[in-house]
Amino acid sequence: MSEFSVGRERVLTVGVAVARSGRLANLGDPLDFAMTLMAEKLAGAGPAGYRIRLAGRDTRSSAEGARQAVDELVADEDAKIVLTLAGTQVLPAVADACEAAGVPCLSSAFPWQVYYYGRGADENRPFDWTYHFCWGLDDIADTFADLWERVDGREHTVGCLWNDGPQGAWSRHPEHGFAPAAGARGHDLLRPEPYREPATAMALDAHVAAFRDAQVDIVTSAATGQDLALFRSRAAEGGWRPRLITCSRWLAYPPSVTSAGGRPAQAGVATLAYWTPAHPYVSSLDGMTAAGLAEAYEQRTGRQWLQPLGLAYALFEVAAHALTTAGDPTDRRSVAVAVGESRVRTIAGVLDWTAGPVPNIATVPLAGGQWQPGTRHDYELTVVTSGQVDGLPAAGDLIPT
Repeated sequence: MSEFSVGRERVLTVGVAVARSGRLANLGDPLDFAMTLMAEKLAGAGPAGYRIRLAGRDTRSSAEGARQAVDELVADEDAKIVLTLAGTQVLPAVADACEAAGVPCLSSAFPWQVYYYGRGADENRPFDWTYHFCWGLDDIADTFADLWERVDGREHTVGCLWNDGPQGAWSRHPEHGFAPAAGARGHDLLRPEPYREPATAMALDAHVAAFRDAQVDIVTSAATGQDLALFRSRAAEGGWRPRLITCSRWLAYPPSVTSAGGRPAQAGVATLAYWTPAHPYVSSLDGMTAAGLAEAYEQRTGRQWLQPLGLAYALFEVAAHALTTAGDPTDRRSVAVAVGESRVRTIAGVLDWTAGPVPNIATVPLAGGQWQPGTRHDYELTVVTSGQVDGLPAAGDLIPT
C-alpha cells in the first residue's frame, strides 16, 4: 500500500509547493496561512477510513526550487495532489513538474490563458494532470473597461504599461489576450515597446513621453509595485499625471512600496477585486465566510488581509473534495479525474471544471476595486463596481485624480 499509514489509519497526503524564501516569500504568506488553518480541519474531511495530512515544501521563489519541491512531495511524501499559488515563473514550473511526474496539480492566481496556452495546451490537447482556477485576461479587460468608462462615461485611448514577460506578452496576444477584449468595448490601446523587468527610469520615461504626447489620461498595466512606483515618480517629475491607473497582478496586495510624495504605489489605483471580506462566499467544507477568513488572518498575523487568501483556502477545499469523491483516493489518476469533474462551492465562489472555458480550467468572477484611504488601514481596497460577482454591493465610487 503506497499511502502513509498511522497505526490502522490510512493517510492521504496533500502536497503544498509554497514560496517561503526568496523574492516571492511574501506572496507565499496567504498559502502558508491557509495551510496552517486547514491542517486540523482537513484531518477529518477525507473519505471514510482515511485522514488527510498536509506536507509543504519551499519553492525558494525559483523554477528550479519549484521542480525540486514537487520531486520531494511526490517521492518523499507520497502526495496524491499538489497545490500551489502565484509566481509568474514558479507556478508554471510546479504545474509542469507535476505533469511530468504524473501527479494531480491544482493552482490559482494566474490568468488562465497564460497558464493554459502559455504552457502549450489547446482545446484539442488539454493537460493530463494539471488543473487551475482563475479569471482570464479578457475578464481583466472587461473589468477595467467598466472602470475606464466611469471616467467621463466615454470610450478612451488607454496607455499600456506592459512588460516583456509572459503576462505582458499574452496581454498583447491578438486572439487570447487583453487587447482584443478591450478593443471590443470600443477603447483604443496605445502600446509602446514593452519594458524589461525590473524597469529602469529610462524605459519608463519613454512610456511617460508616449502617453503624455498622445494626451492619454488612462493607463493600464500589470506592473510590480516597485515598477509602478517608479513609473508614477517619473510621470510626476515630468509634470504629467493620468486621471486613472488600472493595474492587475501585484496590485492585489496591500500597499507596501512608496511612490512620489511618499504615497503607496497603489494609492488611487484601480484593480481587480476577486476576493474581499464583502464577497458573499461561504466554504462548503467548514462554513467559513470571506469576512471570517479575513478577520482570522488579521487577528493571527497582525497584518492587513490579502485577496489571495480566498484562493488559497479554496485550493484546500477542492483538494478535499477531489480526494473524497475520487473512485480510489490512493490512485493519482482517479484523483485527477475527480478534480476535472468537480463543481464545488468554495470561499472563492463556485468553481466548476465541467463548464470550461477550456478543459482543466474553472473561472473566478471579477469585480472592480480601487485603493482608497481607509478606516482600519491607511489604504483599503474599496469595491467600486460589482462586475461579474452576483450579490456583491459597491462600497464606494471610483475617484479619478
